[in-house]
Amino acid sequence: MKKEYEWRTGRSCIYELQYHLVFVTKYRRGVFTAEHLQRLEEVFRQTCEQMEGELLEFSGESEHVHLLVSLPPKRAVSNVVGKLKGKSSYVLRKEFGEELKEKLWGKHLWSPSYCVVSCGGAPLEVIKKYIEEQQKPPGKISVERSRRVIQQHKQKQKVAH
Repeated sequence: MKKEYEWRTGRSCIYELQYHLVFVTKYRRGVFTAEHLQRLEEVFRQTCEQMEGELLEFSGESEHVHLLVSLPPKRAVSNVVGKLKGKSSYVLRKEFGEELKEKLWGKHLWSPSYCVVSCGGAPLEVIKKYIEEQQKPPGKISVERSRRVIQQHKQKQKVAH
Protein backbone atom coordinates (compact mmCIF):
# COMPACT_ATOMS: atom_id res chain seq x y z
CA MET A 1 0.00 0.00 0.00
CA LYS A 2 1.47 3.33 -1.07
CA LYS A 3 1.40 6.11 1.47
CA GLU A 4 0.91 9.68 0.33
CA TYR A 5 3.11 12.18 2.11
CA GLU A 6 2.01 15.79 2.36
CA TRP A 7 3.74 18.75 0.81
CA ARG A 8 5.57 20.84 3.38
CA THR A 9 6.25 24.54 3.43
CA GLY A 10 9.28 26.53 4.39
CA ARG A 11 9.75 30.26 4.64
CA SER A 12 10.14 30.68 0.90
CA CYS A 13 9.45 27.28 -0.61
CA ILE A 14 7.10 24.36 -0.91
CA TYR A 15 8.75 20.96 -0.94
CA GLU A 16 8.31 17.23 -0.79
CA LEU A 17 11.72 15.66 -0.20
CA GLN A 18 12.01 12.13 1.06
CA TYR A 19 15.18 10.10 1.42
CA HIS A 20 15.70 6.40 2.01
CA LEU A 21 18.75 6.00 4.24
CA VAL A 22 20.57 2.78 5.09
CA PHE A 23 23.14 2.63 7.89
CA VAL A 24 25.30 -0.44 8.47
CA THR A 25 27.09 -1.36 11.68
CA LYS A 26 30.89 -1.30 11.74
CA TYR A 27 32.25 -4.46 10.09
CA ARG A 28 28.61 -5.42 9.49
CA ARG A 29 28.57 -7.08 12.88
CA GLY A 30 25.21 -8.35 14.15
CA VAL A 31 24.63 -5.96 17.04
CA PHE A 32 20.99 -4.97 17.38
CA THR A 33 18.24 -6.68 19.34
CA ALA A 34 14.56 -5.74 19.14
CA GLU A 35 15.09 -3.49 22.17
CA HIS A 36 18.01 -1.71 20.49
CA LEU A 37 15.99 -1.17 17.30
CA GLN A 38 13.08 0.26 19.28
CA ARG A 39 15.40 2.72 21.03
CA LEU A 40 17.08 3.61 17.72
CA GLU A 41 13.71 4.47 16.22
CA GLU A 42 12.96 6.82 19.13
CA VAL A 43 16.36 8.52 18.82
CA PHE A 44 16.07 8.86 15.02
CA ARG A 45 12.54 10.29 15.30
CA GLN A 46 13.62 12.85 17.91
CA THR A 47 16.75 13.81 15.95
CA CYS A 48 14.79 14.26 12.70
CA GLU A 49 12.34 16.57 14.50
CA GLN A 50 15.23 18.60 15.92
CA MET A 51 16.51 19.01 12.34
CA GLU A 52 13.03 20.18 11.21
CA GLY A 53 12.44 16.87 9.45
CA GLU A 54 10.36 13.80 10.09
CA LEU A 55 11.05 10.09 10.36
CA LEU A 56 8.34 8.58 8.16
CA GLU A 57 9.32 4.90 8.36
CA PHE A 58 11.91 2.82 10.22
CA SER A 59 12.98 -0.80 10.24
CA GLY A 60 16.13 -2.73 10.89
CA GLU A 61 17.91 -6.02 11.36
CA SER A 62 20.82 -7.05 13.52
CA GLU A 63 23.46 -5.31 11.37
CA HIS A 64 21.68 -2.50 9.51
CA VAL A 65 18.74 -0.08 9.62
CA HIS A 66 16.50 1.56 7.02
CA LEU A 67 14.98 5.01 7.48
CA LEU A 68 12.59 6.99 5.30
CA VAL A 69 12.97 10.63 6.24
CA SER A 70 11.49 13.89 5.04
CA LEU A 71 13.86 16.84 5.25
CA PRO A 72 13.63 20.53 4.41
CA PRO A 73 15.79 21.67 1.49
CA LYS A 74 17.98 23.77 3.79
CA ARG A 75 19.30 20.60 5.46
CA ALA A 76 22.19 18.84 3.76
CA VAL A 77 21.61 15.11 3.80
CA SER A 78 25.22 14.48 4.83
CA ASN A 79 24.80 16.71 7.91
CA VAL A 80 21.57 14.99 8.91
CA VAL A 81 23.22 11.58 8.50
CA GLY A 82 26.07 12.72 10.73
CA LYS A 83 23.64 13.87 13.43
CA LEU A 84 21.56 10.68 13.20
CA LYS A 85 24.58 8.39 13.42
CA GLY A 86 26.35 10.43 16.08
CA LYS A 87 23.41 10.80 18.44
CA SER A 88 22.22 7.21 18.02
CA SER A 89 25.72 5.88 18.69
CA TYR A 90 26.06 8.04 21.79
CA VAL A 91 22.65 7.04 23.20
CA LEU A 92 23.03 3.32 22.50
CA ARG A 93 26.53 3.18 23.97
CA LYS A 94 25.34 5.09 27.06
CA GLU A 95 22.28 2.89 27.63
CA PHE A 96 23.54 -0.49 26.36
CA GLY A 97 27.31 -0.05 26.68
CA GLU A 98 28.25 -3.45 28.13
CA GLU A 99 26.06 -5.37 25.68
CA LEU A 100 27.46 -3.54 22.69
CA LYS A 101 31.08 -3.71 23.85
CA GLU A 102 31.00 -7.51 23.46
CA LYS A 103 29.74 -7.28 19.87
CA LEU A 104 31.85 -4.41 18.49
CA TRP A 105 35.54 -3.71 18.07
CA GLY A 106 36.76 -0.25 18.92
CA LYS A 107 34.55 2.72 19.68
CA HIS A 108 32.49 2.81 16.51
CA LEU A 109 28.90 1.62 16.19
CA TRP A 110 28.34 2.60 12.55
CA SER A 111 30.32 2.08 9.39
CA PRO A 112 31.48 5.49 8.09
CA SER A 113 29.57 4.92 4.82
CA TYR A 114 25.84 5.10 4.19
CA CYS A 115 23.36 4.71 1.37
CA VAL A 116 20.94 7.48 0.41
CA VAL A 117 18.29 7.32 -2.30
CA SER A 118 15.90 10.16 -3.10
CA CYS A 119 12.35 8.94 -3.51
CA GLY A 120 8.76 10.03 -3.89
CA GLY A 121 6.98 12.17 -6.41
CA ALA A 122 6.39 11.30 -10.04
CA PRO A 123 8.57 8.80 -11.90
CA LEU A 124 11.55 10.33 -13.70
CA GLU A 125 10.11 9.59 -17.14
CA VAL A 126 6.97 11.59 -16.33
CA ILE A 127 9.02 14.54 -15.08
CA LYS A 128 11.33 14.42 -18.11
CA LYS A 129 8.36 14.41 -20.48
CA TYR A 130 6.72 17.30 -18.61
CA ILE A 131 9.91 19.39 -18.82
CA GLU A 132 10.43 18.57 -22.49
CA GLU A 133 6.91 19.70 -23.30
CA GLN A 134 7.42 22.97 -21.45
CA GLN A 135 10.26 23.91 -23.76
CA LYS A 136 8.28 23.49 -26.97
CA PRO A 137 5.92 26.12 -28.33
CA PRO A 138 2.40 24.74 -28.76
CA GLY A 139 1.60 23.19 -32.13
CA LYS A 140 -1.35 24.15 -34.36
CA ILE A 141 -3.50 21.32 -33.07
CA SER A 142 -2.93 22.32 -29.42
CA VAL A 143 -3.73 25.95 -30.17
CA GLU A 144 -6.97 25.01 -32.00
CA ARG A 145 -7.99 22.64 -29.19
CA SER A 146 -7.43 25.40 -26.62
CA ARG A 147 -9.51 27.86 -28.65
CA ARG A 148 -12.39 25.37 -28.91
CA VAL A 149 -12.31 24.71 -25.17
CA ILE A 150 -12.35 28.46 -24.43
CA GLN A 151 -15.27 29.03 -26.83
CA GLN A 152 -17.24 26.13 -25.31
CA HIS A 153 -16.62 27.53 -21.84
CA LYS A 154 -17.84 31.01 -22.92
CA GLN A 155 -20.97 29.51 -24.47
CA LYS A 156 -21.75 27.59 -21.26
CA GLN A 157 -21.39 30.81 -19.26
CA LYS A 158 -23.83 32.65 -21.60
CA VAL A 159 -26.39 29.84 -21.28
CA ALA A 160 -26.06 29.87 -17.49
CA HIS A 161 -26.83 33.61 -17.31
